[in-house]
Amino acid sequence: MSDKRYVPSPVDTRSVELPAELLPLVEDMARNVHEVWARNRMAEGWTYGPVRDDAKKQTPCMVPYEDLPEAEKEYDRATSQETLKLILKSGFTVSKA
Repeated sequence: MSDKRYVPSPVDTRSVELPAELLPLVEDMARNVHEVWARNRMAEGWTYGPVRDDAKKQTPCMVPYEDLPEAEKEYDRATSQETLKLILKSGFTVSKA
């Protein structure tokens, strides 16, 4: 293991403003991020539990996206929004077919 401390350095996307037409995509992506997370956790043996318990592999977030607490939804939205902003900052475009 390295003695160096990890210092995250994400791409600075503060200058990127998402076009209004992409805002619904943020919510769709956030929902999908949760679905992928839940599928992966289930494959690892995790189930629903009222409190997070790593030993029992239980989490209260093993529910449909719509039933998540708003703070959890915001986490997924932030991930989705930053992903879209990185795509745009990298010179790509996002368009609906």
